[in-house]
Amino acid sequence: MLLRLPVSVSEAQECLVEGAVPIGGATLVWADWQRDGFPELAMSLRSLPEANVIGGGTLGAAVVLNRIDERVPDVIRLAATAVGTGAVRRTATVGGNLVGSALRCLLPAALVLDARASVLGPEGVHETDPAEVVAKRPLLLNIHWCEPVASAYRKLPARPGGPPPLVVATALHAEDAGRLRLRVAVRDGYDVISESARCDTGGEEALHALRSTGLGDLPVGAWEIVSRQATELVRPFGVQ
Repeated sequence: MLLRLPVSVSEAQECLVEGAVPIGGATLVWADWQRDGFPELAMSLRSLPEANVIGGGTLGAAVVLNRIDERVPDVIRLAATAVGTGAVRRTATVGGNLVGSALRCLLPAALVLDARASVLGPEGVHETDPAEVVAKRPLLLNIHWCEPVASAYRKLPARPGGPPPLVVATALHAEDAGRLRLRVAVRDGYDVISESARCDTGGEEALHALRSTGLGDLPVGAWEIVSRQATELVRPFGVQ
């Protein structure tokens, strides 16, 4: 297997045209390659500046999870900390988790940040939303967002051999005229539900509005976690 390490977007684009397979941290594909055979040409973005940004409202796809720190919102940092073991976090990348993983633990965090994604195709770079990244699995360069007022993340303990653990992510965003918007995303099984509601008139009103969305179909226990986390998030800002 020949591994290419592009140092510019144009070089990465050439690799794609040549059929190079993106590998990220290779934590998700290594076992399959050992069983089925390695590709002739692969590509890693670990030398590409655009894919290694941390902070300033941007997180690169090639960043390994254990490098994610206080330069990003709490919801992203806590989501990364909750992925796998320490050994996994030292090699798994943001792009691998969002594009390659069936669990996509970072996806709820990206959704509540209302993140956008920069992706690279044979025609060049374009911007899209996380839903398209999950559906079409393009080559992700980075995600970027407007900084929230506050954010939070909770992942329940996993049962050995059981379904994926429940994940609840929340973020509070400032809008025009001092108004606030609460965004909530929940991973229930393999499905991720994301909704938002204005909460400048009160946290209870926001939760009532969210209850009438797809989040209202969550099991009672999951909704209780959403309600508790959202209430704790908005309380310090005088939204009761």
